[in-house]
Amino acid sequence: MSKERIILGIDPGTTIMGFGVIKVVNKKMECLQLNELQLKKYTDPYIKLKLIFERTIELIDTFNPDEIAIEAPFFGKNVQSMLKLGRAQGVAMAAGLSREVPVTEYLPKKIKMAITGNGNASKEQVAKMLQNVLKLKTLPKNLDSTDGLAAAVCHFYNTGRIEVGKSYSGWDAFVKQNEKRIVK
Repeated sequence: MSKERIILGIDPGTTIMGFGVIKVVNKKMECLQLNELQLKKYTDPYIKLKLIFERTIELIDTFNPDEIAIEAPFFGKNVQSMLKLGRAQGVAMAAGLSREVPVTEYLPKKIKMAITGNGNASKEQVAKMLQNVLKLKTLPKNLDSTDGLAAAVCHFYNTGRIEVGKSYSGWDAFVKQNEKRIVK
């Protein structure tokens, strides 16, 4: 009996949100969707967050993923960029959790390592490896969508391993695992 899973991968961003959807039957992957949500033309940050939430809900309702893999924000020098990225990630996570889809976050280095074997690989190297593995005819102009797809593939590769990453099955699980960080 074959087991089928759908994994939605998201690369959150307030300029471009990249995403990819894979279907896994037994151990064979197939790319179902590879795209991005363009947010450059919007100046209001709250409109951007609303659009990220709505697009994530639309993807969930369309593909019915079993799991969501999301790229975690990396710690950079620009605090404002980190805050914006964290909000985008939080909104995408909230969309998944509101539909009771388990969410797992992965650090960029872990995703790159899973795809290329090199945690310092470039976006182009990740995209080329995904093109090869998933037999994609062409690559998109912007590589944010392949970053989202990479999160999904990384999650597939890491499924069944002891340490996967931070995973939440719903709001209660999220609160319980993060209660020390929540300001009361």
